[in-house]
Amino acid sequence: MLKNNVIMVVNPVSGGINKTALIEQVFHYAQDLQLNLFCFETTGNDDLQGIRDFYRQYRPERVLIAGGDGTIKLVAEALENEDIILGILPVGSSNGLATDLGLVRSEEENIAIAFQNHFVAIDWININGKMCLHLSDLGLNAELIKNYHKSAIRGKIGYALQVFNTLFNAEKSFHVTIKLNQQWIETKAQMIVIANSQKYGTGVVINPIGIMGDGKFELIILKKITLSVFMKIVMRQITVSSKDVIVVSTDKAVIQIDRAVSFQIDGEFCGTENHLDISIIPRKLKVAMFKV
Repeated sequence: MLKNNVIMVVNPVSGGINKTALIEQVFHYAQDLQLNLFCFETTGNDDLQGIRDFYRQYRPERVLIAGGDGTIKLVAEALENEDIILGILPVGSSNGLATDLGLVRSEEENIAIAFQNHFVAIDWININGKMCLHLSDLGLNAELIKNYHKSAIRGKIGYALQVFNTLFNAEKSFHVTIKLNQQWIETKAQMIVIANSQKYGTGVVINPIGIMGDGKFELIILKKITLSVFMKIVMRQITVSSKDVIVVSTDKAVIQIDRAVSFQIDGEFCGTENHLDISIIPRKLKVAMFKV
């Protein structure tokens, strides 16, 4: 690896924000540290391989990411086998991971943090061979994400409209069997959250006990979802402590459902699934942080 090289992966369209000024600031910061900064802009066309090739060209020890949750996940997937420190510059429309890590600060602070040598090592979740960095779910919220992306109306109004549309057209509860290490759970549910962190990208807290470096993930099983509960999930905060909610911490699980239901990973709709094989990959990703 070349210690003086740093690459920055920029999603130019994330968050609807022009990144030119940010890129210039980062270049100046790198120059002051006598580092060589090389910039890769995503295009939506085979970015996974593009990032891998760009990394191999410069062999840096550090990769900065200017984007949201989707861009972070893209870089993590592309470079999952490399020993690097990730510096996060959260400028996406969804910054759930950065929020959970306490990285949503001023632009100047985020740049300084991204170049820190101190880091935290966080887990990621393997779900049927796919990477999940913070939150996935089966059922109503995944259906909402599908409906929202199909809709022509964006923003909070479009999201609110799809809440009602999703609930109105929601299918009945599904029957689920979950195999844990030493435990079986069998119940009916309308939604199952697979959580490595605490918050959705909207800032909604769904898993108050989530810690991204503890070698475990949580399953939040919502057996019954009323309009009130669902609105708390997508707009405010849900307290996972009622007769209609089961919360389990584990390092692996197998979920079997009696029919295929909508499924999403980190805000990306992934079709329908009726079987999930889940395991934690402990402390694999290094993220730059201020030393406390």
